[in-house]
Amino acid sequence: MKRKRDAEANFPSRDEIVAFIRSQPGETGTREIARAFGLKNADRIELKRLLRELSNDGVVSRRGRKTVHLTGELPPVLAADIVGRDKDGELIAVPTEWDEERGSPPKIHVHVSRRAHAGVTGGIGDRVLLRIEHAHDQDEVTHPRGRIIKLLDHLKHRVLGIFRSLPDGNGRLVPIDKKNIGRELAIATRDSMEAKDGDLISVELVRGRGYGLPSGRVKERLGSLKTERAVSLIAIHAHEIPNVFPPAALAEADAAKPATLEGREDWRDLPLVTIDPPDAKDHDDAVHAVPDTDPDNRGGFVVTVAIADVSFYVRPGSALDHEAVKRGNSVYFPDRVVPMLPERISNDLCSLVPGAARGALAVRMVVAKDGRKRSHTFHRILMRSAAKLHYAQAQAAIDGRPDDSTGPLLAPILRPLYDAYAALKQARDSREPLDLDLPERKILLKADGTVDRIITPERLDAHKLIEEFMILANVAAAETLEKKATPLIYRVHDEPGREKVVALREFLQTLDISFPKTGAMRPEMFNRTLRQAKGHDSEPLVNEIVLRSQAQAEYAAENYGHFGLNLRRYAHFTSPIRRYADLVVHRALVRALSLGAGALPETENLETLAETAANISATERRAMKAERETTDRLIAHFLADRVGATFAGRISGVTRAGLFVKLDDTGADGLIPVRTLGEDYYQYDEARHALIGKHSGAMHRLGDTVEVRLVEAAPVAGALRFELLSEAPMAPRRGWKERRRGDDEVRSQRDRQERSFVAGKRREKGGGSKTHTSKPKAKRKGKRDRR
Repeated sequence: MKRKRDAEANFPSRDEIVAFIRSQPGETGTREIARAFGLKNADRIELKRLLRELSNDGVVSRRGRKTVHLTGELPPVLAADIVGRDKDGELIAVPTEWDEERGSPPKIHVHVSRRAHAGVTGGIGDRVLLRIEHAHDQDEVTHPRGRIIKLLDHLKHRVLGIFRSLPDGNGRLVPIDKKNIGRELAIATRDSMEAKDGDLISVELVRGRGYGLPSGRVKERLGSLKTERAVSLIAIHAHEIPNVFPPAALAEADAAKPATLEGREDWRDLPLVTIDPPDAKDHDDAVHAVPDTDPDNRGGFVVTVAIADVSFYVRPGSALDHEAVKRGNSVYFPDRVVPMLPERISNDLCSLVPGAARGALAVRMVVAKDGRKRSHTFHRILMRSAAKLHYAQAQAAIDGRPDDSTGPLLAPILRPLYDAYAALKQARDSREPLDLDLPERKILLKADGTVDRIITPERLDAHKLIEEFMILANVAAAETLEKKATPLIYRVHDEPGREKVVALREFLQTLDISFPKTGAMRPEMFNRTLRQAKGHDSEPLVNEIVLRSQAQAEYAAENYGHFGLNLRRYAHFTSPIRRYADLVVHRALVRALSLGAGALPETENLETLAETAANISATERRAMKAERETTDRLIAHFLADRVGATFAGRISGVTRAGLFVKLDDTGADGLIPVRTLGEDYYQYDEARHALIGKHSGAMHRLGDTVEVRLVEAAPVAGALRFELLSEAPMAPRRGWKERRRGDDEVRSQRDRQERSFVAGKRREKGGGSKTHTSKPKAKRKGKRDRR
């Protein structure tokens, strides 16, 4: 008993554990906490219980199963934008990427050394890579501080927009940003650089004269939007996506020679095949499967995935490497691709085209009958693709409709691939990753670059086959590098934050769908919820809300698992042509397995890879945003001549400013401003994701089906404005709560009805009402729309 009491006396308190976590840079785990307090194995269970309690109370947040950090604190390395100075003149930055549902982004004080030649410095408007530290003020309040370790983008002095010429020879700049619609700039003839109507231009602001429109001076003409394939130019220049390769990088690419057998295994007789979209220009992955002949693995398979050996051509520190890490990834627009590597590398030397000898990094995996991976080995090979297929072509052959190309491949190649996929699907179903049903639309263009039509491609087993093969290969890469203690960049996905889960649970309660309150967070918990909504009107809504509750996947040098895939370790290995993270993993494998040239340098460690991971996470977000904005602009162009037409859609977003609606046929998003919803005052109910009329009780909720009229299309900004035509349902009386930001008081329904009654009596007497109501439509007619 004495020993037990001594152990309890030495066990750290909650405050001591929180203080220790706060003192550590970045994240820490149970192992570090146990070591710091001298805890033995017998104390680990109590420590885990206490950490779980701190997590449930919202004090700490878990990243995976083993690491924790104080809730709301920043990662050790992140990309940030310097936005201003404080009263003491110190630079202030905010994270480049920030989940708005977490509230306002934190302000980070940027430490700048006063010594000359002290390293990287930055100024207001710059995008930088920061190493985060935590400082305490006199009141012991913690404030984030950052040291600049890399300058990512320089100060932006300019504004992008479309030049519109005027009869008097002067012009106007029409901004491309949705937030700046209506905020034009005047451009005098002498400052226009002979820009033509419709040109995309970069404009430098000119000091205002105190009256009239603000003025600008054209600094660069970036191309005409009247030409084919021009809409993506806006996103490329707005997000400063590098789209011209420097001469040194092109020279290296042109000088590259095809891979030979030197230092490689000869796999040219293995009938690997590529299966890609029909319009793919590069083919960087090939697959093969055969039944395993090992009697100890009856019913199992030997699955091979071969990936283009980009690390052989793009060496660390080269001009190609500098440009690749700067781009981070390829960017895919409906009308063009901005590649990470020059075409000589991506579309030629590293494209696994049929009949051509190509260098590759291959992984051979032995899979059991139930789909579990039993073992794997990596090889540097020379291969020759046996065929180039597209998804629908491969699927048609399996479904009994082979063509001249797939007929000879059906029995020896395609059927074993699908049989191996059936086994892998068993393992996937048993693992139960997050299973969201979110169909993706694809824009098909005409020859002139305008929209032809918008389709939702069918999701085939051929797609799922390649996806499962690639996931298996990615897991094998991470496992090998961990076993060899070689640093790498992981693809990680954190479990949802406690605040988002609480909000999700509250919302699901309004649909009479249950969600567990306790227990470890697992993807199957969300899948159970999705199954409850299957086949009901609320199914699209529940899928959308579950998606919004999830964290965002990113790259990191430290592993905390992939929640969505329900995998403990995961790395991107299968697309080095278009993702820098995969190239790093290839180099790490070459280094770990002594496979020859192009290995990860010994100078690359956890610290340097953390910087690279933060940088390519930021370029990935940049690409996603640019691709989304280009799609919005193309669809706005497509709908511009249909103003006045009516459409069916669903409410895809609810804010205090109004309702966002996604159209059923095109997937286009547009805004219904709150002031156009009628004469009622609409309050934002965060738990219900709804706007609710204060007096009428009419409720517009996320996921509701609606009919709308297109009122305005702004193609340059990619913005649409709708008018609501359908009637809103009434909010349920039971449990209807009014939620206001900054107001924790919950008012009863009786109080609301009484206030509404009093307000109505005042209006009847002509005394007006002190409650805020929208103006009648007749009085608003002709006023400029302010968004």
